[in-house]
Amino acid sequence: MCARMRKKKNIGPRMERVSALLVAEPAAEAGGWRSLFGDMPFDTSAAPLHVEIGCGKGSFVFKKAQAEPDTLFVAVEKVTEAIVMAMEKAMEAGIRNVRFVNGDAGAIYDWFAPGEVSALYVNFCDPWPKKGNAKRRLTHSVFLELYERILAPGGDLHFKTDNRGLFEFSLNELSGYGLILRDICFDLHATDLPNHTTEYEDKFTAAGMPIYHLTAKFPSLLKKEQ
Repeated sequence: MCARMRKKKNIGPRMERVSALLVAEPAAEAGGWRSLFGDMPFDTSAAPLHVEIGCGKGSFVFKKAQAEPDTLFVAVEKVTEAIVMAMEKAMEAGIRNVRFVNGDAGAIYDWFAPGEVSALYVNFCDPWPKKGNAKRRLTHSVFLELYERILAPGGDLHFKTDNRGLFEFSLNELSGYGLILRDICFDLHATDLPNHTTEYEDKFTAAGMPIYHLTAKFPSLLKKEQ
């Protein structure tokens, strides 16, 4: 779920100050994302590459990046005001294993080479509740086809939402596509599953709302893994 952010007049200068973390032409990096992290104190050529779609202000990806310093992260967000805030926080905290893309997830097919991504996170995306907008939901088969192409053998798709309708739609859509589902939760915070929260998640949980969660694998990628 996304709240509309107010346009900020100084967004251009702020974006310029954190431009070192922004990948302005992601399609040009397809197949070579790991080389963008050349300042890391380890060989990044074989490092896991995780992608978060809809990073918002960056709370989730910061926690993941700090907990997994040997993993590389790409955080995608289409709202410019939100991603600027995320990059500012990352730069201030000195987080080195994250890069950002200011764009729509519909173009993700062009940004990554086949099998380049080790794991995908889709957190609190817009539920697009009207039936006519179903194809815009990030768990619709239209997007699943894109994810299947860019995920590496054995790669996981992780999904979280506060929206019961979207979660039930996603369960049906993913199952219908043939994905293997696990860790299905209708109240994630009532389980002992490891979890890094987003800023939306913290607000929803504080308000007593349940968080829905699942992890999925593509059978086609399991066959490749074997």
